[in-house]
Formats: sequence, C-alpha cells, structure tokens
Amino acid sequence: MPHVYRLEDVQPSAPTVLAVGVFDGVHIGHQALLRELVARARGRDCTPAVLTFHPHPDVVLGHVSGRFYLTTPPQRAELLAELGVELIVTHPFDEQVRRMRAAAFVERLVRHLRVCELWVGADFALGYKREGNVAFLRAQGAEHGFAVRAVELLVSDGNGQVVSSSGVREALRAGDVERATRWLGRPYRLEGEVVHGDMRGRTIGFPTANLDVWEEQLLPAEGVYAGWARLGGETLMAVANIGSRPTFDHGVVTVEVYLLDFDRDIYGARLAFDVLVRLRAERKFASVDALVAQIGRDVERARALLERDE
Repeated sequence: MPHVYRLEDVQPSAPTVLAVGVFDGVHIGHQALLRELVARARGRDCTPAVLTFHPHPDVVLGHVSGRFYLTTPPQRAELLAELGVELIVTHPFDEQVRRMRAAAFVERLVRHLRVCELWVGADFALGYKREGNVAFLRAQGAEHGFAVRAVELLVSDGNGQVVSSSGVREALRAGDVERATRWLGRPYRLEGEVVHGDMRGRTIGFPTANLDVWEEQLLPAEGVYAGWARLGGETLMAVANIGSRPTFDHGVVTVEVYLLDFDRDIYGARLAFDVLVRLRAERKFASVDALVAQIGRDVERARALLERDE
C-alpha cells in the first residue's frame, strides 16, 4: 500500500480514479463509496486512489479543538487499503493549501495523480474561499480531460439516521459505543504504547496497562468499558477505565486497560483496545474496598459479555 504524505511525492504508474475527502473514521458510508470506486478503477485499468488531508480543515480553521479525530493518519490509511485503495496521499492542510486557488490545486492533481475520474461529495469545494465547487471542477475536467462524479454519502443505519463522522463522534462522546460500532462497521479502537502509570491498579489486585493514546484522538465518554485487546498476535478479554479516577485523585484523563487472565510485563509494547460495551459511568466510591468490589463485578460482567461475543 503506497501511503505518502505529500502530493508532490506521488508517481502513479497508471491514471487514477481519485476520491478527495477527509474520510476520518472510514465509516460504513465511506466504505460503500470506496468499494464502488475501487471496482470502477479496476474496470478502467486505473489505480484506485484517495487524497485526504491532515490536519483536518476544521482544526486549521479553528472550528474545533482538543480531542477530535476518530483515526490517526496511519490507521486511516490502513483502513482505506483494506478496502482496496492502492494509493493514499495524506497531504498537509496548512495555510498555503487553504489559500491556494482552486485551479492551481486541480493542476497539481492532474500533474501528480494523472486523474481520469475525480469523485467528490455533492457539497464538496476546494481552494480559496471554497471556489472549487462541483460545477467549477466539471469545467476544469472538461479542460484537463477528467470526469467528475459528485456523490451523496446517504448511507442509513437502518434507523433512519444518516451515517457521518460527526455522528460517530457524537455517539462516542455520549458513551454510545454500540452505535459507533454500527456506524464504523467495526469497534472503535484506542491504540498506543503501554507506559508506566501510578501503579495503583497493581496494589488493589487489578494491574492495568496504561495506553499512551494519541493526544488528538477522541476518547469515548468517561466510564468503564468491555472489549478486546490486541497485543501482537494475541486477542485478549479486557476491561478499560477511561477517566480521571475520582476515588483517588481526579487526575488527568487516562486509558487504563485490565487484561483478563494475563500476567506479563508489557511496558513498551503496542496495545490496541477495541471498545465494545460501556459497562457503567465512572464515579467516586466511598472507599477503596467499595471500588475493588465494583471492579470485580465489572470484570465478571465483561467476561460473560465477551464469551458470548467469541
């Protein structure tokens, strides 16, 4: 899977059928579109390609701040590749790109990506002051020899709601990880290096792996979750606490994963936690003993849920 971080670094061997968009989360709407794009490209002996951006334009424009992303750029590229996309460009969205005229950006697409078809959202626009709308792109396509397809990502979840990245974020912020799973077509994943914490979990009988999750990735609502941990080639039952540990110190929000039936030193390893079910909200307990008793109940409930999920 060629994944490059600058448009200028691309040298495709064949013309491309290119989708342009952010594709954060690569949800089921994105997946339906890209499977169609891949089939179209292969039918034309072209390379299926995606041009995406990082940072997100809304971040650069100051519309959002804090934890926001559903996927890291490498995670997003991996998900796109699994759909059959053969060329992925994660181009920096900066002030230069924001102020670039649409015609100049189209010229770069033609020169570096050999575009034969350009797929964009129906409300898509690029270039300075969003001048490069669909009508503009079609005029450019007539001039440069590429077709433009404007698509609507109107994929429903079966309950009358249209799937979107913003909707996935909304579900996660509410702790509705089941809806996030349906809309993503897979469990939401938190991943990072296992780092040293305050070692408190070990003292109460539940040693946890503290994940150094990317500081810009959105975390689900604070609480206790059941899910599957991925460690190398192993898949392990797990319970994670996402929160500030109010019984102890109300510190910074962390992701602490307790691996069931597991007792090895994994500091420095990379661990992923796939979030399946929210067991409860995080809360302050009257004593450490009360907390320990509740964690025991959380673990047994998680075990029962995950055994059914196997």
